[in-house]
Amino acid sequence: MPTIKIPLFPKREFMVTDFGAVEGGRTNIAESIRKAIGACHDAGGGSVVIPRGKWLTGKIHLQSNVNLHLAEGAVLSFSPNPEDYLPAVQSSWEGTECFNYSPLIYAFGCTNVALTGSGTLEAKLDVWKQWFTRPPAHLAALKQLYHMAFTNVPVAQRQMAVGENHLRPQFIQFNRCRNVLIEDVKIRNSPFWTIHLLLCDNAVVRRVDISARNRNNDGIDPEMTRNLLVEDCRFDQGDDAIAIKAGMDFDGRRLATPTENVVIRNCTMVRGHQLVAIGSELSGGIRNVYVHDCKFINADADKPQNILFIKTNVRRGGFVENIFVENITAKSTKFGVLGIDTDVLYQWRDLVPTYEEKLTPIRNIHVKNVTMDETATPFKITGYPRLPVKDVFLENITINKVVGQTNSYVNAENVRETNVRILELVKEDKAGK
Repeated sequence: MPTIKIPLFPKREFMVTDFGAVEGGRTNIAESIRKAIGACHDAGGGSVVIPRGKWLTGKIHLQSNVNLHLAEGAVLSFSPNPEDYLPAVQSSWEGTECFNYSPLIYAFGCTNVALTGSGTLEAKLDVWKQWFTRPPAHLAALKQLYHMAFTNVPVAQRQMAVGENHLRPQFIQFNRCRNVLIEDVKIRNSPFWTIHLLLCDNAVVRRVDISARNRNNDGIDPEMTRNLLVEDCRFDQGDDAIAIKAGMDFDGRRLATPTENVVIRNCTMVRGHQLVAIGSELSGGIRNVYVHDCKFINADADKPQNILFIKTNVRRGGFVENIFVENITAKSTKFGVLGIDTDVLYQWRDLVPTYEEKLTPIRNIHVKNVTMDETATPFKITGYPRLPVKDVFLENITINKVVGQTNSYVNAENVRETNVRILELVKEDKAGK
């Protein structure tokens, strides 16, 4: 893995108040921020500063060599009005490219770009929360987008920010950017995925505190991104803490860009589904992921699902290889330590047929040095009959109590358990009790 470079910025500050911003949280300052970002970029770079206080804004579009900095005590609230995130921009929805509502903070094709400071970013969910469900109009839009990808309709013609499609925008998206830094900020609520790194190279996310507990509120989604460090972050999520992705089906194979060289360390998960999920959008491939020295501190009533969950299906293709997870402490999980499932389709199972069958080879998975209080089935692997999961190594794992069975390996080859200790096994009866 190459050395990751932290972007540096000239010591120039552009205060949004110098561009007409009014504090108080009632006046939308999006235009003032836009002007400050433009001036900063034109001057050769620096920091656009949001001072202490309450501020209201709409979409923010960053430019190269600009650091958007939230001073201590700054609270930047984002309008809940979808019209404030138009016109549509090039984005993606669950692994398929399209033009959609602008992410609340967006950067496209930028180099040396950052979001820093100890202030708070918050999304107002007045309207977005009404879009959390998947009514018929929304599902019809997903079906339409899928068919456009299948027939290779140009991305510019995939206009999805119309009618009642209601494809929610990401909170923060860096799209096709190089040298990215997200540091120290607090993020509260999100319409959709919280931090989306799409087709980026050389990125650092550190000391970020996220609390977003609604539908599809992943913490960080690296997608077709390489050379990424995530460290010292806190996750309180309604979905996965970190969901590593690489495009879905036709678009993932068209872009053919793996997510690779990812290090995740010293992170804390308060609640959520998985510490790290891989997939199910992984058609470009995912490899070389190292997760270490992380912990779960969830309450007993808020059990996460797994430490590591790898998910795909017969449509995805791609690959998963060289995944290393070690030095993890956890309280209780709902399902297990490691889950691998090759039949995860969610709403897509009945929404569209399987036009092409592309299996995902999964190999060289390592989980080591894990301690956990209680779980159901610690290790559950369900591979394809025609393409088994291969080379899974489980070492130095201690679980105080297992309710269910110790493992379930279906269509899996060369699964090795070394020094796996289960101190108490409570078997379920035939009724699952």
